[in-house]
Amino acid sequence: MRKKVSIIGAGNVGGATAMRLSEKELADVILAIDILPGMPAGKALDLTQAAAIEGSSFHINGMDDDYTLTKDSDIVVVTAGFPRTPGMTRDDLLSKNAEIVRSVVKKIITVAPDSILIIVTNPLDAMCHVAFEASGFDRKRIIGMAGVLDSARFRTFISMELNVSVENVQACVLGAHGDTMVPLPRYSTVAGVPITELLPADRIEALVERTRQGGTEIVNLLKTGGAYYAPSSAITEMVEAILKDKKKILPCVTYLQGEYGIHDIFVGVPVKLGSDGIEEIIELKLTKEENEALQNSAKAVQGLLDDLKRLG
Repeated sequence: MRKKVSIIGAGNVGGATAMRLSEKELADVILAIDILPGMPAGKALDLTQAAAIEGSSFHINGMDDDYTLTKDSDIVVVTAGFPRTPGMTRDDLLSKNAEIVRSVVKKIITVAPDSILIIVTNPLDAMCHVAFEASGFDRKRIIGMAGVLDSARFRTFISMELNVSVENVQACVLGAHGDTMVPLPRYSTVAGVPITELLPADRIEALVERTRQGGTEIVNLLKTGGAYYAPSSAITEMVEAILKDKKKILPCVTYLQGEYGIHDIFVGVPVKLGSDGIEEIIELKLTKEENEALQNSAKAVQGLLDDLKRLG
């Protein structure tokens, strides 16, 4: 039986993700819900016509405020929400998107109760918590996308700095998706060689800081929204790992219950992704400084959750 992936939110990230999933022939795709009526159906029709050229036989359907076609989805990707724009306060983004994610998830669990949820809406770590509470799902079925994206950004900047193929670069990023994320140079390598052996400390710190500001850099350049090509690739890698039961180790946002000394919040760490969702949480040995940075990142996520309670 063919797999089904529903994408809630037909904006730039949702549309690009639908295209990548179709071209890789991973699943039938449902593109659903947008502020603009007709946007999901219009993009789905356009993508279906593109699929005829690309040679993909998988179906793409679009719909507005109706979740019927999402029934029995294997994976639901939640991208719905307001994008970051220059000048938008954290509280504005937090309260508006929490309301959207909560509403979406409550509808999804009635038609796709066995699905795995991949959360993309920002602020991502906090939105994972909203989805977790609204769904009642086991923690292994609520997964945040950010770590794959942030690690890809770190890999890109390392490859640019050293003028080497990005295929030779592996990078590890822990923590929240934002300013407090924790790129780990010790666990980031080029053809197996740690970058700490290849670059001076000041250049590594510059790459770390650029990675932390990777999303903001794109927002400031685009001025009307955020990144979507790289996020769609990150989502697709996660979807493929789940649908093909790859048991692939990827950095993802997950609910920690004592791992890394962190309790009851969503934070990015390496996990094993397979058909059940998050099948294992990988605990790395961290230095005192790395652990302190991760704990501070977790505190930042807790701060968002506290703000959510305050905002109601």
